[in-house]
Amino acid sequence: MNAKKISLLIAVLLAGLLTLNGCKKSEPTPTEMATGHEGHDHAAMAEEAAEEVVAAAEQTTCPVMGGAINKAIFTEYQGKKVYFCCDPCKDKFEEAPEQYIAKLPQFNQ
Repeated sequence: MNAKKISLLIAVLLAGLLTLNGCKKSEPTPTEMATGHEGHDHAAMAEEAAEEVVAAAEQTTCPVMGGAINKAIFTEYQGKKVYFCCDPCKDKFEEAPEQYIAKLPQFNQ
């Protein structure tokens, strides 16, 4: 074989190896394996959901009246859910939220 054919053969082999090497699938992260979902969007969603669960678990009393919360009655304030015992308490909070923030564990971390 002449040098030109050898150079061409080497170039084709190198191109093939680089192409095959670039097609390797990455291993899923432990979070992806646990949830069965792959990708960063799903991981971010799972993290947000976990933060909401922690916030709900920490807040057990209504910031307005002090009674037990109803998880169906809430509003979002500064990106966090705030739970209330009744709709009138939710309305009162929305009128002046800064009065109640000190009573909320999700804002005192």
